[in-house]
Amino acid sequence: MLGNYLYDIITKELPFEPTEQQHELIRLLGGFMTDPAVEKAFLLKGYAGTGKTSVVSALVRSLHKLQQKTVLLAPTGRAAKVLSSYAGFPAFTIHKKIYRQKSMAESEFQLADNLHTNTLFIVDEASMISNTGGDTEFGTGFLLDDLIRFVYNGADCSLLLLGDTAQLPPVMQESSPALDKNKLEGYGLKITEFTLTQVVRQALESGILYNATLLRKALEDELTSAMPRLKLSKLTDIKALSGMDLVDEVQQSYDGVGVEDTIVITRSNKKANMYNNGIRGRVMMREEEISNGDLLMITRNNYFWNKPYKEIDFIANGDIVEVVRIRKFREMYGFRFVDLTLRSLDFDWEIDARVWLESLQSESPAQAAELSRKLFEAVAEDYADIKNKRERYKQMFENEFLNALQVKFAYAVTCHKAQGGQWKKVFIDMGMMPDAEIDRNYYRWLYTALTRATESVFLVNYVR
Repeated sequence: MLGNYLYDIITKELPFEPTEQQHELIRLLGGFMTDPAVEKAFLLKGYAGTGKTSVVSALVRSLHKLQQKTVLLAPTGRAAKVLSSYAGFPAFTIHKKIYRQKSMAESEFQLADNLHTNTLFIVDEASMISNTGGDTEFGTGFLLDDLIRFVYNGADCSLLLLGDTAQLPPVMQESSPALDKNKLEGYGLKITEFTLTQVVRQALESGILYNATLLRKALEDELTSAMPRLKLSKLTDIKALSGMDLVDEVQQSYDGVGVEDTIVITRSNKKANMYNNGIRGRVMMREEEISNGDLLMITRNNYFWNKPYKEIDFIANGDIVEVVRIRKFREMYGFRFVDLTLRSLDFDWEIDARVWLESLQSESPAQAAELSRKLFEAVAEDYADIKNKRERYKQMFENEFLNALQVKFAYAVTCHKAQGGQWKKVFIDMGMMPDAEIDRNYYRWLYTALTRATESVFLVNYVR
């Protein structure tokens, strides 16, 4: 009875008549919410254009009306902002919600206590959740393990994981562990699983989603060994673009929807640097190394410059910030730095921080790591007189230069950096790919890049 009641409420919250698949999903959600099982989770997989977010938004509004508590989470700040915009309620990053800093003096975070009761945790963009043990500054370093442990440490709490299996998995992983039913059952959870595959009529009218569906079907049929044959003719929201016309189109996009709603997605960090430098020089006419109004993406978690600001737990890898004011350039340890005032595009904060200028142009993680090693060794020389190693490192890690933010310009990014975000206009550098390098990963990359756009896509140097 209660399940049917919730089904009716969710259906009424939708602004359209549900498809047959959506009706089935809503019935399952009603049953899930009224299931007395203690450790239960709902795994909702859905491709672009299937109405996944619409149904979840209706669920959130329905539960709010029934005074059923929900918490909305996403892997990144930008993904949380997107989730909040379509659900109509605040959303948080997973890290911000489930971890707490051990102490103000330490840059390590431990799993927080889940004080929520009878709460449904809804996690969007779950395909991005890794479980490799790499990020050891947070809990065990295994994000999915920690998320599960946090949620079910609360009284009568449950979890809804939402994601798209056609998107890129986490870096260095073949698949997304948070979208794997067997993996989730390994935690002792009772899993209800459903996959939306039917693209709704309104979505089929979109050239972007039409082509995303072509790519997804090619992935399903394992037809991914040749360059994708996309449909572009008679479509208004997706078109091929030569490299010669790129500057004019980017300029028109900046004039039309703004810099913050325009992005270039590339195959590599090196290509992203080339685009960023070209856009700043030829579109924005900026000759300075860094300017007021520049958009920067944080490329490494930072736990130092947030300390004076209680509302900021840390500055996260992937956060996009705007340069509000340039205060002072500095040279130290053989490197160059600049003190800036920065405004977050995804959160409501503004901070003063120091940026390491050499990090702007590093072309690979290996090169960035080598720069970090050289800076560390140079800083260490200043503390060589401290014989106790623990005390020496403790004082070193309070050094403002060693803690300088590592950043890149944010006009062009790799697809992994764009994942979870949405922009009105997306320019995709297709890359000059030899046939031997066209594979499932390339199709998933292109699918993920296409589905970042809400209005239009430009395929740069697309070879039909």
